Parts: sequence; C-alpha cells; structure tokens
Amino acid sequence: MNKKKIVIACGTGIATSTVVADKIADLCKREGIDALISQCKVTELGSYVDGADLIVSTTILGNKYDVPTINGLPFITGIGEEETLKKVAEELKK
Repeated sequence: MNKKKIVIACGTGIATSTVVADKIADLCKREGIDALISQCKVTELGSYVDGADLIVSTTILGNKYDVPTINGLPFITGIGEEETLKKVAEELKK
C-alpha cells in the first residue's frame, strides 16, 4: 500500500487538529496504514490538498476539494468516534 497523505484541518491548525491527528495516527498504526499526516488551519487547506488522499476537518470547509472529506468533530466530542474511525480506515484502504 502506498503512503497515504492525510490533511487535518481546524480553525487554528493547532488544538483540535492535534487531537484528531493523534487519533488518526493511532488508527493508522493499528491498521498497518503508512500515512503522512499534516495539520493546518482551514483557511490554509488549499495549499495542503495537492496529492492528499483524505481531508479530516473539525470545522466547515469554505471550498470544495476533489479529495474525500470526513467530518472530524466526532473525535472531539466522542459521539460517533468509532464509526468515524471506521470511515477513515475504509477510505485510506481504497
């Protein structure tokens, strides 16, 4: 499997994206997915999406991208987190 590029976006590119990045890194390790995870502000997303396999965002995206996108809010609230982890794994294994 090729290395997967995952971009995690949040309002500031620091707080919630770090929580999400850590959880996705753990998932990738468990599932044997080789991944490069980047974090950014949602306003910077356009400069990070080139070559990305997946975007996970904890906030509303202002633009549409030709990259699969998953709502990362469940990683913050805990509500629906397991289902969202499954979605992330399925998308990365495509």
